[in-house]
Amino acid sequence: MSAALITAAINGAEVTRDQYPSLPLLPAEVGEEAGRCVEAGAAIIHLHGRKPDGTPTQDLDTFRAYFEAIRSHSEVIVQFSTGGAVGMDVEERIVALALRPDMATLTTGTVNFGEEIFENPLPTVRLIAERLRQFEIRPEIEVFDVGMLDTARRLVDEGILKGPLHVDFVLGVPGAMAAEERHLDYLVSWLPPSWTWCVAGIGRHELRLAAYALERGGHVRVGVEDNLYVERGVLAKGTWELVERAAALARAVGREPMSVDEARAMLRVREPRYPVG
Repeated sequence: MSAALITAAINGAEVTRDQYPSLPLLPAEVGEEAGRCVEAGAAIIHLHGRKPDGTPTQDLDTFRAYFEAIRSHSEVIVQFSTGGAVGMDVEERIVALALRPDMATLTTGTVNFGEEIFENPLPTVRLIAERLRQFEIRPEIEVFDVGMLDTARRLVDEGILKGPLHVDFVLGVPGAMAAEERHLDYLVSWLPPSWTWCVAGIGRHELRLAAYALERGGHVRVGVEDNLYVERGVLAKGTWELVERAAALARAVGREPMSVDEARAMLRVREPRYPVG
């Protein structure tokens, strides 16, 4: 089978330093962790913004500092989250896209998110998609439920997004689709043949679903945004250690971790970008 794309989700919006003392928050920490993840086999770094005290933020200055810190280490694909944190308005969530990262996420529907609601009505989804098109940023479609795939295909039909797309199936969030192999199989069955996909299993499901996806020819996202443990009761030393585990799972089924250049070719991402302005 082909090489395996590994995405490293290194900070997220929900994890705290109380839960995970080595959570990277400062730009230097983010840059160093990204570098370690690339060495371990990651080709994409997925980012949320965090203030030094850990408060979620999507402000432009934070993302600029993160982007510059990562670029000081490598030309890895830099992917901004447009989800931010639950409760942020859409303009707050997408202001940093003006920096023109290589990629950014786009969640194509509303979903229960634990005790909260991650709101993505269609006008919001269209606005984010149009902003991605404006800045020529490649999207990654984040799917928590099957209807979100229908919306992604609709956006392609409307000409707002250009296929083929790359889709991240996020499974195991309380209130969304459970982290079960049969759910992943069903979601993959609805993809157009030219689209690519990865899976992000939440919590204890992360590495199990990663192994299953890799056997099926898919790709994976791992990291402390989604899961803090390399095994039961053992905290990961960093997202890089989870990337190492994912790389080992890939090699166990005859697949090498995809290089950054290979990932750029597959995802149709142009030459590495640097912060604008």
